[in-house]
Amino acid sequence: MLSENSFTVFDWVCFGILILFSGVVGIYYACTGGKQKTTDEFLMADRKMPVLPVAVSILVSFQSAVLILGQPAEMYTKGTQFFLSLFGQLGAVFLATTLFVPLFYPLKLTSFFEYLEHRFDCKAARVTATSISIISTVLYSGIASFAPTTALAAVTGFPEWLSFTLIGVICAFYTFLGGLKAVIWVDAFQGLIMLAGLLAILIKATVLVGGWSTVWQINEEWGRINFWNFNPDPTIRHSFWSLVIGSMINWTGPYGASQQSTQRFGSLPTLRQAKIALMLQSVGLIIVLTSACMTGVAVFAYYVMKGCDPLTNGDIQSSNQIIPTFVMEVLNYPGVPGLFMASLYSGSLSTISSNLSTLVATSFEDLIKPFVRHKSDTFHLWITRMLVIFFSAAGVGMAFTVRNLTGTVLQASISILGSSGGALNGFVILGAFFPTCNKIGAIIGPIVSYAVMLWIGIGQYSVIGVPENFRFPTDTCQTGNGSMSMTNMTTIAASTTFIDSTISPTTAPVPIEDLTGLKRLYSLSYLWYSTLGTLIAVIVALIITYITGPRRADEVDRKYLISLSEKLSCIIPARWRRQSSTQQHEANDKNGIVNDAFSNIENKKQEERNEMNVSKISSEQSSNDIELRLKSS
Repeated sequence: MLSENSFTVFDWVCFGILILFSGVVGIYYACTGGKQKTTDEFLMADRKMPVLPVAVSILVSFQSAVLILGQPAEMYTKGTQFFLSLFGQLGAVFLATTLFVPLFYPLKLTSFFEYLEHRFDCKAARVTATSISIISTVLYSGIASFAPTTALAAVTGFPEWLSFTLIGVICAFYTFLGGLKAVIWVDAFQGLIMLAGLLAILIKATVLVGGWSTVWQINEEWGRINFWNFNPDPTIRHSFWSLVIGSMINWTGPYGASQQSTQRFGSLPTLRQAKIALMLQSVGLIIVLTSACMTGVAVFAYYVMKGCDPLTNGDIQSSNQIIPTFVMEVLNYPGVPGLFMASLYSGSLSTISSNLSTLVATSFEDLIKPFVRHKSDTFHLWITRMLVIFFSAAGVGMAFTVRNLTGTVLQASISILGSSGGALNGFVILGAFFPTCNKIGAIIGPIVSYAVMLWIGIGQYSVIGVPENFRFPTDTCQTGNGSMSMTNMTTIAASTTFIDSTISPTTAPVPIEDLTGLKRLYSLSYLWYSTLGTLIAVIVALIITYITGPRRADEVDRKYLISLSEKLSCIIPARWRRQSSTQQHEANDKNGIVNDAFSNIENKKQEERNEMNVSKISSEQSSNDIELRLKSS
């Protein structure tokens, strides 16, 4: 651990100014515009936000300090393979923009889960999804709080408990005062600070090594350039399929069918702007994620040239502290470490404040509002503000809980999102694509999915796998400097092989191919959590629907459904569409001719029947006339 004195007064001043800016924004939006006097302004920013800050807010809602610490640490310890997840996330953005934004934006939802109640005509479906979302969001808030506090503690000795509390108080303050407007604008500012911090580290490390070509060459020599693992085994931690396909499924829900995203693109005036915001977010995603991954590669090259990896030498306790250590060692100019720590805190504050606005909107709209519907809007507003304080405290408490987890914050965050994401994706897929799915299936399927995925996540603690064989530079390390030596090296290697797993020095690790039964299931890659959870939710729900009786498709309003035929038609080449249209018209013309011929035949038959009926009536009338004459005579 580095000396506590390495963080100077200038660093604390820079750190404090950038953090206090968040509070100033909250005060500004509490005193301007509508002054947050209505729940619509507090929760949805009056649906009048500009596109660019909303796009940045969507980006930082899901990346945060996990990106600044976790992704460089992943590239440092395991090489470049994780970069492929970028393509999975871009695919998720495309699916979200094409499928879900056009479905949810016109509904003008304050809580995303209102959709489920309307679609299934069932309040229980809405409450179930809300409960799952609240649990996972609070858990994720704990991870997001933990990321910067462990870094600050490593470089300054700043107490973790105080750091957790500070994050909670700052987020609660500006969210309490400024509502969603403050959250979005602070997110935009903090996103710029995050990017600036990453670029500063990347540029400095690259210059010290001697240029990007040297950085790349060093990583190749040390076996870190590894993209193309096409092994389909789902228990392999990272492969091409899990990074691209698994990541795409994992991120489609958060980007297009979650409270965080729908609340943000729902704050825009038009559907077109909502789509633009999500696509602009993907541009920022490319820049930020690429910068984070390249930073890990460049920092590894620096420590190779130095000849001593601080992780294996025991100078730091976990891979999450690699980037802060580099900053304090190389960028230790007055104020620069403070700016870096501010970028970390900015990432956490943006995510936690986004989570706060999400938690407040869903819990109020879905759980509380039905009981206070007849109260005034002022009363509703104060309830939402009290919820801000409550969930801030819950997030701080969760940070204390998750600080004992091993492994990288990157894996932990994706595991939490994936465990709940499968169940929530299942709700949306069942509602949008299966009109005959009934409310019983729609509730039971996701509940079973969430329970199974939590079971698998907890079960992974019992799996001890063989760590991947990556070398680290130790040539110039001085024996005795570190506190963990060989035990630390073994633990670190294992914790990056399986999420939240540890190795006991007395326990022999087991090769993946030798695992059987539940052990094999527990070793599932965390990137497949959302995929497996979605499949379980959909399959169980459809079986239950079949058993209990499917719903009539014509009972469901079309505005709650997605037509795949209409969506797929946009990717069919125009020439094919015109040809298909022409063929359809020709078929319609032929059908028309045939129908006309049949109509003519039927008309002639009808005329003949009418003539026969007329003649029959005439003959009957003649008979009646004759009888009358005979009677009269």
